Amino acid sequence: MLTVIVSILVFGFLIFIHEFGHYITARIFKVTIEEFSIGMGPRIVTWVSKKTNIRYSISLLPIGGFVSMPGENGEYNGDASSEEEDKYKDDPNTFGKKPAWQRFIITAAGATVNIVAGFLAMILLTAFINIGDTRVAKFYTDEELGMSVTSNESGLELGDVILKVNGKKVKILDELSYEIMRSGNEPVDLVVMRDGKEETLYDVVFPKEVSQDQEFGVMDFKVKRVDKTFGSVMRYSFRKSALIVRMCWESIYDLITGRYTIAAVSGPVGISTAIGSAAEQGFMSLLYITVLISINLGVMNLLPIPALDGGRLLTVIIEMITGKKLPAKIEGIINTVGLMLLLGLSVLIMIKDVIQLIF
Repeated sequence: MLTVIVSILVFGFLIFIHEFGHYITARIFKVTIEEFSIGMGPRIVTWVSKKTNIRYSISLLPIGGFVSMPGENGEYNGDASSEEEDKYKDDPNTFGKKPAWQRFIITAAGATVNIVAGFLAMILLTAFINIGDTRVAKFYTDEELGMSVTSNESGLELGDVILKVNGKKVKILDELSYEIMRSGNEPVDLVVMRDGKEETLYDVVFPKEVSQDQEFGVMDFKVKRVDKTFGSVMRYSFRKSALIVRMCWESIYDLITGRYTIAAVSGPVGISTAIGSAAEQGFMSLLYITVLISINLGVMNLLPIPALDGGRLLTVIIEMITGKKLPAKIEGIINTVGLMLLLGLSVLIMIKDVIQLIF
């Protein structure tokens, strides 16, 4: 029950701020809006504003939401036949009749709000947790780590400040931990600052662990804690948020290239399970996974896939470059096909999550 309640609250909040981004920018540009809904399916609560005639709804299924704007799928943008009888055909404020740059901002606003909200929440989170740099402060013992500590045997020493892992710069603990996790399944090259000089350590070996049939490196040392000031909290929050964005992109790349299998992908069921586990661990764990989901939701929505915000942005960008709009029927077909494919993939992932949850 805790998992269900907390998951609904988290998903509901993230959906709300995403759709609010679309809604508020549409209102700024005076776009006609039919409905602002949180959730999908049958309406549970609904009312119509007498001032704006916009319907506001909360629907049964907390798996999405929408801001319904006439013309967002290409209709009412001037390419409909003159014989078409429609109450919006003479409305100058339908989405499709707005300038391309305004449609771009409205479309991008939802994902942008998710990313910005994630960053702001990351600042709050960082202010209350310990943060670390990349200076080696202490090697774990084998007993503490639960596996053999190996990096010290490969040349890494106490006091070393790690600058790069396999050529990628690291400045905070989270970046260091991620690079070792991602690349440490094989020997890695480290660039360190030692006694005021940069040195390259070749083929440093880290312990490994296996999760969902994937092998990952394990950081086998602790780092120096960073004193928290306004500047250090802001820098850490920015870099950690940027890291989450990069993790999302690289996870997609790893999935496409076959490094990760579909077993590593989670849908609403798997994410809800993770949210429930985080809630049991405390508010900070719940806040972190909320930040993670919010930023990932923003990044994923910006992918140039039909039916996602990124797919719509791509058509607007093409229009801005060529000066020609995509015909309404073609845009509608593309978005419909994309939506069906996404729904099909979502069902497969949900079945996978349920099977993993049961067995």
